Amino acid sequence: MNMSSWFIKFFGVSSFVLIFQWSTTNANVLEYLRKPQPKASWKVIESSDSDHITTYRLELVSQTWQKIDWKHSVMVYYPKELKHQKGMFLWITGGNPSLATHMLATSIVKQIKAPIAFLYDIPNQPLLGGKNEDSLIAETFVRYLDTGDPSWPLLFPMVRSVVYTMDVLQQFSKEKWGEEIQEFVLSGASKRGWTTWLSAASEDKRILGIAPLVIDTLNMRKQLPHQIQSYGKPSAQIKDYVKRKLVPIDSSSRAQELWEMVDPWTYRHKIKQPKLIINGTNDPYWTQDSLNLYWDDLSGDKWILYVPNAGHGLEQKYDDHHKDRQRVLNTLCVYCRHLITKKPMPKIHWQHKEQQTQDGKEFCVELQCEPKPKRVRLWSADSSTRDFRDSKWNESPATIENGVAIGKVKTPENGFRVFLLEGEYEFEGIPYFLSSQLRIIDSKKN
Repeated sequence: MNMSSWFIKFFGVSSFVLIFQWSTTNANVLEYLRKPQPKASWKVIESSDSDHITTYRLELVSQTWQKIDWKHSVMVYYPKELKHQKGMFLWITGGNPSLATHMLATSIVKQIKAPIAFLYDIPNQPLLGGKNEDSLIAETFVRYLDTGDPSWPLLFPMVRSVVYTMDVLQQFSKEKWGEEIQEFVLSGASKRGWTTWLSAASEDKRILGIAPLVIDTLNMRKQLPHQIQSYGKPSAQIKDYVKRKLVPIDSSSRAQELWEMVDPWTYRHKIKQPKLIINGTNDPYWTQDSLNLYWDDLSGDKWILYVPNAGHGLEQKYDDHHKDRQRVLNTLCVYCRHLITKKPMPKIHWQHKEQQTQDGKEFCVELQCEPKPKRVRLWSADSSTRDFRDSKWNESPATIENGVAIGKVKTPENGFRVFLLEGEYEFEGIPYFLSSQLRIIDSKKN
């Protein structure tokens, strides 16, 4: 299996966007988590040693959901070059353990130098007549609308699996290593990123920070009309929700409650942990500026990484035609290291500005950084419409003046231009990257 295949396999397909009027409901992820699960259990299946890592395989049952026992594999990696034992990185994914995911895990654990775990089978599938991924989520949403049973939305048992896995990993670490894991950094991609957001909403004090990947759809009541404005119609990637007539949403109170229940934006005031949001600039699921619809609403410390010329799998494409995911892996690992070691991440603040010049209107983004980045880059792309999914992003010089990084662009002669500023940093020899928000310029309006 090549690198692209395994990344797509455990990232999976993604989720949805919609429009609705806001409502209030008592049914939410916190209420679901309060219900006891007496059938939850776990056991160690096997362990193995290599020169650098001890690997353990656990199996657990996180719950019984709709009379179905949810079973999971958990792979735990303990580095022999251990520097930090009380914090753990927990990757949330689908499918089953494989050689490819083992290679990914060993790469991560060597950089983080702390225990890590991969939680699989999120969600358990196929279920409900052989359905998987978005088709399965859509089915559970329809069943909630039909019955009003708040346990149906699939994201809730997905979150419970994460919370119970943290319980298990604490018990396991105390028994195996003599010291209990105290804190977790959670991460996952697409619907597993969605699960990451909602897990943080549980207000579980063990969650040290989160890093949701390619789930750029918070504040769902605004996302669909914005997507239609940008693309002319909903993205084909959310066809499972359109097919089940979940999108666009109807005006019933139950339908409105459903989307309130599963939108992380609903819980934004509870998600106070540090957060690193990672998106691809060419992700076909979302509009390029989706993050601008919710970024200002998020509380606590927060950072962005936009991976240029990368889609939903976050595989960056270069001019010489090679591809890699080093921007993602390096930045994710460094972020975990910073949180686990209590060393502060860079402080970043940006402003988008514009001014009239003799040559027309000029737009700039100013990035104030502490500490100063090693280098800064301006990334931009052009399109005849607001749809940049197939546009090539180009790098151009940016300057640092008096500690402020500055990138400038002109109004395009026709169509649209999008741009952002990126700072490159280094932590213990590992290069990593942090971005500003992006801005789209319309030649007809600017």
